[in-house]
Parts: sequence; C-alpha cells; structure tokens
Amino acid sequence: MQTEFEKMRNGELAWFSDPEILGSVRRSAKLCARLQTMTIFDENYREVIEELIPGIPKSSTICPPLHCDHGSSLVLEENVFVNYNCVFLGGGYVRIGKHARIGPNCQFYTPNHPMDPVERRDEKEYAYPITIGEDCWLGGNVTVIPGVTIGNRCIVAAGSVVTRDVPDDCLVAGNPAVIKKKLNQ
Repeated sequence: MQTEFEKMRNGELAWFSDPEILGSVRRSAKLCARLQTMTIFDENYREVIEELIPGIPKSSTICPPLHCDHGSSLVLEENVFVNYNCVFLGGGYVRIGKHARIGPNCQFYTPNHPMDPVERRDEKEYAYPITIGEDCWLGGNVTVIPGVTIGNRCIVAAGSVVTRDVPDDCLVAGNPAVIKKKLNQ
C-alpha cells in the first residue's frame, strides 16, 4: 500500500492534506521564507539552499527569492543557474539538466486537479514531472505545465507557455509554445 506522498510522486491522485505532504510543504515554506531576505553572496545562503534542495550540486545556483512547496522535488544537475523569483509547484519532480539557464520569473507547475468539478472539491491532485534537458535556456517569464519534457539544447523564448514536449535542439516561442526553428542544423 502506497503512502499519499508516494502516490503524489508517482503521478497518482493523492490527498494533498495528508500529514506527510503538509509536513513537506511546511518545511519548504519556512526555508523559502528564510531565503527571501538573502542573496547568493550571504554567508548562510548555501546552507539554507542545500537544506531546501537536498543534493543540489555546489556548482548550481538559485537566486532568491524562490518559491516552492516541496524542495525535495527539485533535482538539479551540475552548473544550473536559476534566476530570481522562480516558482516550482507541486509534488512532481522538476529535473533540470547540466548547464541549463533559467530566466527570472519562470514557473514550473507539476500539479493537476481532477477534470470533474465534484471530484475537484476534494483535497486531491495529481503531480506530473517536468524535465528540462541539458544546455537549455529558458527566457524570463516562461511557464512549463505538468508532465512536459524539454529536450537538450533547447531555447524557450521569454513569456512562452510550454504545454507539450519539445524535442532536442529546438527554439520554441508563444502561448502555447510552438517550434519556431531547429537549432544546430
């Protein structure tokens, strides 16, 4: 029998009011609040960001302020840079590949609610992972919705809303984002 937390991580309908899930949200909220008054140059920055995001590589940086409800959902590889005021929501994993650059005010949403309005009244949701490939560049104010994978070496133009998977080596733009150009041809 899976816990609600395990269901959440596996993309199954889970009670988000479950004590274990709420504990993760509470922990992340307190650590994000501490980061709100810090810069990447502050003495305690590294200690707090590593407590929020277990396993974050020393070579990766997230500029506060940062908003996330499950710091343990963020999986960053080497040399990732995340600019100011980004949002990572939901219990689904957000994986960001090596050397990725994430612009300010980007938003990554892994939760999804039931389509049926009566079911939506319950405190339940799905969480679908988001994957950003290696060497990607997401401009400012990009939104990525649940379950999307962006391939390696992609560029997502500022203000885009990525609603479906993007293959490797593409420039995408718009709302919804569409392929504008193949890169490295």
